[in-house]
Amino acid sequence: MPEGLIVKAISGFYYVEHEGRVIQCKGRGVFRNRGISPLVGDLVTFHQEGDNDATITEVHDRKNELVRPPIANVDQSLLVFSIIEPDLSLHLLDRFLVIVESLGIEPIICLTKRDIAGEKQLAFADTAVSYYKKIGYDVLETHRDDSSLLASLQPYLSGKTSVLAGQSGVGKSTLLNTLLPELQLKTGEISEALGRGRHTTRHVELMKVAGGLVADTPGFSSLDFEHIEREELRNYFIEMDRLSSECKFRGCLHLKEPGCAVKQAVEEGEVLQQRYDNYLQFLQEITDRKPRYM
Repeated sequence: MPEGLIVKAISGFYYVEHEGRVIQCKGRGVFRNRGISPLVGDLVTFHQEGDNDATITEVHDRKNELVRPPIANVDQSLLVFSIIEPDLSLHLLDRFLVIVESLGIEPIICLTKRDIAGEKQLAFADTAVSYYKKIGYDVLETHRDDSSLLASLQPYLSGKTSVLAGQSGVGKSTLLNTLLPELQLKTGEISEALGRGRHTTRHVELMKVAGGLVADTPGFSSLDFEHIEREELRNYFIEMDRLSSECKFRGCLHLKEPGCAVKQAVEEGEVLQQRYDNYLQFLQEITDRKPRYM
C-alpha cells in the first residue's frame, strides 16, 4: 500500500502528500481503541478505494512528537523571540531551549523587531546573542521587510521539517508572510492591556519553504517540564553539560556539591549567571512537581 506524509489535519481528516498529490484520508476506527492519534508530520500507510475515499491504515514510528502544537518528526525549531514588544525574555528562551533539546530537536534562535528596538533593548539583545552564539547556538536576526530573509534561512530550512515557536506577538506570522507572501496569514496586533498577541493560527500545516517543510504554530506562553526528570535537566543546558565531566562528583547537579566545574565557571563569568539562575529555578520546579502515578 502507498505511503505518504500528513501535511495537514482538520476536523478529523488528514491530508497526506503522496507523489506530488495531497489525498484526503480518514483514520482507522481501531486507532482510537489503541490510543493512536495521527499527527501532522507522521509518515503513514494508507489505502485508497477511490479518488476521494482513503483510509490511513498504519502510523509509522516517530522520532519525536509535540503536544502543542500537535506535530511529529520535527528536525528543528525556529524559536522566534522579539527584542521589543514584548521585550526579550531569557527566562522564556531558556525554557523553550530546554524543551526542544529534551525532544531531540535542533533549536535555532530567531530574533525579530531589531529595526524598532531602542538602544537599551538592543544592548541587552546584543549581549545575549554574543553569549548564545558562544555556547553553540545559531542565532538569526530579522526585521520587517527583510528582503534577504529567505536567502539567510535557506541553509537552515532545506531538507528539514521545522517548527516556528515562540511567545505570542513576536512576529511568527509576519516571518511566514515574508517567506511565503501568498499565505497572507493574518498578523495579530499587540494588545497593550495583555501584552500579548491574539491567536491567529487555527491549525497546524506543513508548508514548503526554501526546500524544506515549515509548520506555523499558535503562540503560547506556558511550558512545563512534565517529561523531564530532575537528573536530566543539566543535560539540556549545553554549556553545563560540557562542563559536567570536570565536576568532582559524577552526577553532580551543580547545586552545593564541592568541586563543581559549573559553579566555578559561573563565578568566573564563563557561564552566564542568568542561565545558571534559570537552571536552578527549573530544577526547583521539577523537584516540587507532584509525583506521577502509573
